[in-house]
Amino acid sequence: MADTAIVDIDGTLVDTNYQHALAWFRAFGRYDVWLPLWRIHRHIGMGGDQIVSALAGDDVERRHGDALRDAWVEEFDVFLDEIRPCEGATELLDALGGRGFTVVLASSGRPQHVEHFIDLVDGRSRCRAWTTSEDVEATKPAPDLMKAALAKVEGASGVAVGDSTWDFLAAGKAGMPGVAVRTGGFSPEELRAAGAAHVFDSLPELIENLGRTPLRAPP
Repeated sequence: MADTAIVDIDGTLVDTNYQHALAWFRAFGRYDVWLPLWRIHRHIGMGGDQIVSALAGDDVERRHGDALRDAWVEEFDVFLDEIRPCEGATELLDALGGRGFTVVLASSGRPQHVEHFIDLVDGRSRCRAWTTSEDVEATKPAPDLMKAALAKVEGASGVAVGDSTWDFLAAGKAGMPGVAVRTGGFSPEELRAAGAAHVFDSLPELIENLGRTPLRAPP
């Protein structure tokens, strides 16, 4: 059994996925690359180092990749004051810690955003450590963030908690089971197909059912 709970931030603890989608839509639009918002949303949770080529192709990544990521930051920053924690975010962190898990946050976000979101959920007092995009060369769906999160707390093994398909593709590559919540707007079928063993509609529902998941208690 796992001793470490590896919890995603964006879309899982804080309600950001649709702001991310709109920020990417506007960033691509600066370069006259117009993508349907629904397609962008299906890629939210994938790291910024990979999302440009995944959505718009390698040529756009070569020509505009870094500029697009900088534009995305500018567009996303506009939303920061409107972002709120998901219902049950702090309660989940407390419940995991209360069951004896070491809690570490696995985010591929920019450090300034991750720090802001951690403060929104009072995560500094509830989590042992956290990651940002600066901790790895490749973000989700690569397994690097999951491995880096586990290494930060010297955990033996982890369980991933997230909201997007990319969380569970990364967890699967890292050999970790996954527990999903639908707070990011992905369907149960999508989450299960990506590797999530359990899917819950909300964080309160997950908290109520922790005993049915790999998060019931560490050894």
